[in-house]
Amino acid sequence: MMDGGLPVCGERVAEARCFDEAAARQMEVFIQDFGRMYRERNDALREVTRAHHGALLQLSAAAELKDDDTGVHIVRIGYLAEALALILGQSPGYARMLRKAAPMHDIGKIGIPDYVLKKPGALTPEERQLMNRHAAMGAEILGRSNHIPVFRMAAEVAVTHHERWDGSGYPDGLAGDAIPLSGRITAVVDFFDALTMDRVYRPAFAVDVALQMLAGERGRAFDPAVVDAFMANVAQIDALRCKVTQERPSFDDLIDSH
Repeated sequence: MMDGGLPVCGERVAEARCFDEAAARQMEVFIQDFGRMYRERNDALREVTRAHHGALLQLSAAAELKDDDTGVHIVRIGYLAEALALILGQSPGYARMLRKAAPMHDIGKIGIPDYVLKKPGALTPEERQLMNRHAAMGAEILGRSNHIPVFRMAAEVAVTHHERWDGSGYPDGLAGDAIPLSGRITAVVDFFDALTMDRVYRPAFAVDVALQMLAGERGRAFDPAVVDAFMANVAQIDALRCKVTQERPSFDDLIDSH
């Protein structure tokens, strides 16, 4: 049957072709729009995460300022933890995340009274119990954002960096490899950095004395492999410590640098 000089079946084929082309164009536009929305959503999420990260670092600094008038200790911890993770053969991505997470290790100190935190002498058993709560408190603060990997690692570091290799640490008495590597690395660099800086209750120890003290805790407080890696590369690590102290990178540098 003819209609206007064209077979009906030809018209249907032409209409179908036009429909397919229009649908393809619509699908292409949809994909482009979806891709744009996805990128915008990811950009917005990154900005929110970055702002949240900055706020938590500020809170960590406020906690640290109770015990460190310079506030640079937490920044050094990030860079030293990253360096030691790389020395231990961890991936750049893991090391970079640890650099961003480790500075929040003592955020729980924000909840510890100054009379305990700044006490110049030995703590009473009650005061020690109160002080030891900061690890779990820090993990609770950071764990509220544990759907984001960097805060999940930060919570892990906060709750485990006072665990001891021999199982006598707190809060959970973990031992050996049961302690996450992030906590074992942070514990070593925190110990060394804290010893080599002035505190409210004592002057800084010399580097060689701090190294002797670190070696004395090998296999007791600290993972022997982590201590050995630190000791074998101490010149590099201590140079980085001095560089960070001198240049004083900002929290933005800590978060953004690659």
